[in-house]
Amino acid sequence: MRETTDYYWHRAQRKLRTTRWRHLAILGMMLASISLVLVTVLAWQLPYGNRLLMDVGEVATFNAAAPRRITYESTVLTERARERAAQGVVDQYDVQEAVVRRQQVNQAREVLVSITVVRDATDATLAEQTDMIVALADLGLTAEVAVKILSLSADEWVKVVGEVPLAVDRVMRDEIRESSLPLIMRRVPMLIGSALSEPANDVAIAIVQSLIRPNSLINTERTNQLRDAARAAVPAQMVFLAEGEIIIRAGDVATPEMAEALQIVGALQHEWDLSLVLRALIFALVLLAVTIAALYRLSPAVLRSYTELALLLVVAVFWLLAAKFMIVNHPWLPYLYPLAAVAMIVAVLCDLRSAIVVVIALTLVVVYLSNGSAPLTAYMIMGSLAGVLVVGRGERLNAFLWAGLAIAATNVAVLSAFWLPFNSAGAPAPLEMMMFAALNGGLAAAIALIGYFVLGNLFDITTPLQLTELSRPTHPLLRQLLLKASGTYHHTILVSNMAERAAAAIGADALLVRVGAYYHDIGKTVRPYFFAENILDGSSPHEKLDPLTSAQIIISHVKDGLDLAQKYHLPSRIQDFIREHHGRSLVKYFYMYALRQAAPGDPVNEEDFRYPGPNPHSKETTILLLADTCEAAVRAVRPSSREDLEALVDRLIDERVMSGELDESSLTFGELQTVKSVFLQVLQGVHHPRIVYPEPSNHERPTVATATGDEVAPPSPIRPQPGGIEESAFRQPPAHALAPVAAEG
Repeated sequence: MRETTDYYWHRAQRKLRTTRWRHLAILGMMLASISLVLVTVLAWQLPYGNRLLMDVGEVATFNAAAPRRITYESTVLTERARERAAQGVVDQYDVQEAVVRRQQVNQAREVLVSITVVRDATDATLAEQTDMIVALADLGLTAEVAVKILSLSADEWVKVVGEVPLAVDRVMRDEIRESSLPLIMRRVPMLIGSALSEPANDVAIAIVQSLIRPNSLINTERTNQLRDAARAAVPAQMVFLAEGEIIIRAGDVATPEMAEALQIVGALQHEWDLSLVLRALIFALVLLAVTIAALYRLSPAVLRSYTELALLLVVAVFWLLAAKFMIVNHPWLPYLYPLAAVAMIVAVLCDLRSAIVVVIALTLVVVYLSNGSAPLTAYMIMGSLAGVLVVGRGERLNAFLWAGLAIAATNVAVLSAFWLPFNSAGAPAPLEMMMFAALNGGLAAAIALIGYFVLGNLFDITTPLQLTELSRPTHPLLRQLLLKASGTYHHTILVSNMAERAAAAIGADALLVRVGAYYHDIGKTVRPYFFAENILDGSSPHEKLDPLTSAQIIISHVKDGLDLAQKYHLPSRIQDFIREHHGRSLVKYFYMYALRQAAPGDPVNEEDFRYPGPNPHSKETTILLLADTCEAAVRAVRPSSREDLEALVDRLIDERVMSGELDESSLTFGELQTVKSVFLQVLQGVHHPRIVYPEPSNHERPTVATATGDEVAPPSPIRPQPGGIEESAFRQPPAHALAPVAAEG
């Protein structure tokens, strides 16, 4: 016997070690995956995601620094230096003094002859003569000068005619450029002879000035060649940026040099840098280690659940990638990053502690990507915590609406605390700030609500909204239970009340326990009259069956319940209640009945009389198993005092503990005592002993109900009904069989 016990103990230990190693291997693969994603997100610089593009003249809303030592050729500075060199080359001229001088002297003589002809035209009026002088081509004399010419005497005009060609010749002997014409014009009076009268002098000056032309013309081709050569001689201008050197500060106006440096830094960010990868790797490993340690201390159940681990992995990867594209040097895009959405999703699908850990971890990633932006960090973490605290477990749809409003209000408050009175460098306008904060709250609430349904169904996580929907009496399975097995239905209601109160007392999921209790016996609707609570006429179909067949029918209600649950798509957590509410317990009554009937030497296989199990793995299914057992037994035995009730409950729970049916549950002995106390309170209220009234005489026998509302009837002995009450049921066998034996089914 001892060897058999040791064999099973060692086999159980090997199975436990195998399960632990498998769990550690899966956890290790998940951590490796998230580590790879995290390092990639932190180290890989997207060329268009973090590029610090800014147009010249824009006001910077952030401080930008060089991520490492950078040397680059500055196009702006090189072009500027080459332009200065080109401007240093003077214009190249071709001097044509003799040719131009002769042309202008000859033109002077021709003009003077033409004016003489006009002066001698005695048949023309003064006005006509004036117009003809003004109209002389290439001369450009004014009407005032023309009048002076006509007013000169013949002698004075002769002197002017003799002086003007000489003056033009003297003036045109010097180099005259287009740029020096005004200066030459001012020197003309000094070159006119002194023999002229003042009116004649003025006329001569005006005519000479109108005839002066540049005699040194610019050679554009040669000038451009020299300037191009000067540009080519200027070397490329290099710029050196030290690591951490500030390129532009918040509030500065971007100059061409700053815009170019920002563009260079942004373009280099797609390149892999070993030091950057190393820093990202160190940060990722430390962050993951601290996060796993926090989950282990605060919410160890998450690390034991493959489903919740997979959920956290998918959510973390998605939000890390979103952070890579949104946490950039942009005036408003980072403030739309919906970190609060992931916080609410984890809170409603896992638990509050896990949500807080995830929020802190992702906020640290935001800090890393944003180079330590204090307003953004406070904005993210406080808005996320506000959303988590308001949404709670997400038992109502309007909880997400209120959470979105709370996030928006918190965002506005945080940004106001950092940016009031909205005139600091880099602070957006108040209306823009409120708009982004409101959009963030609405976006987070919408994403959380969508993720709540999508991820909940994808990972088969039972949500409070699903449980609320399943708890409605109009559900087809509950309707079937009420109509086909009314006794089981009322038993289910009592068990759900007991289990719910016990779960709430120890901090378990009370809503899950209540809904699981509603469906745990749904398989009895397949053969309702094989169960004692549904037998109304006192006859039991088991009287015509052998013990093994009866036991298999009783046991089959678990499989039938699972088939119905899968047909109606009940969540796996609810199916766990159906599967585990008897664990691996023995249908003791039929087993002992079979032993009595068996011939000497004819073995009875105990496994044929056991439920398929498994034993309960969670606190919730354990509470249901105990509540189911205690309620059925108390209903069958009907103890007459609190002491008897307490003794019965203690015995039933102790038997479950001693048989090892609770070994795989996480229920502690302290919580077990709390569960016992709650069961006693509920059972005492439901199955309280009633007063037995004395029999009245025939003429005093009442025919109506008493004032208490209880129908008074002559006492009769309570006889347990046959029919296989599987949970601590007492069953009356056929007359030829053994006396009633307790059978914890």
